[in-house]
Amino acid sequence: MSKVFGDHAERYTNFAENSGPNAHYDRPAILRLAGDLAGKRVLELGSAGGGLTEHLAAAGADVLGLDHDPRLVEIASNRLGSRARFETADLNEPLTMVPNTAADLVVASLVLHYVADWAPLLAELRRCLKPGGALVFSIHHPITGWLRSDGTDYHRVELISEDWDWNGVTVTGHMYRRPVSAVFTALLEAGFKIDAVEEPQPTPGVEDPKLAEILRGQPVFLFVRAVR
Repeated sequence: MSKVFGDHAERYTNFAENSGPNAHYDRPAILRLAGDLAGKRVLELGSAGGGLTEHLAAAGADVLGLDHDPRLVEIASNRLGSRARFETADLNEPLTMVPNTAADLVVASLVLHYVADWAPLLAELRRCLKPGGALVFSIHHPITGWLRSDGTDYHRVELISEDWDWNGVTVTGHMYRRPVSAVFTALLEAGFKIDAVEEPQPTPGVEDPKLAEILRGQPVFLFVRAVR
């Protein structure tokens, strides 16, 4: 997992709250694909500072949020109080804090691209989900990842980097880009059925006209709903 989020925990939490890609692109699409959340048991991967968790809980979900960084878990816990639970977890390791078939829904917003090998994690998520439960996730779009690679082999999974401006501070994130086939083959091999694939438009409210144009006209994130 990328350390940059923990190293800039407060700054990232404040940035993500209202940034165009988070607030007007990723979050609305994730919530739409999640569907009716009233009374649902939701496992959130990469809960960060609790920005998405806030919406999940407000919609009536019983949320357990997992994040790799203790400082982000602390921020989210302070923010949500008794309205959600949070624990530190490494997504490369078994999720021992989650019983079998304990979740109606797994939400993974912009986190799976920090995991090199999806097979063990997807097996764990299938174990955690009840039959008929769903995994809803977003990742950086494979096309965008390819453009940030060295361009020598589209078919491999490889580590790439990207610079972000978080409220005036430039940080560098490292993530794994993978071809489209690797995304969906991994899901199918893990026993999931693909239920929806989206490349949405942003909702109104993106203040930066250049960013709004990018979100409307370029591949930025890819959204998937897969059913156990």
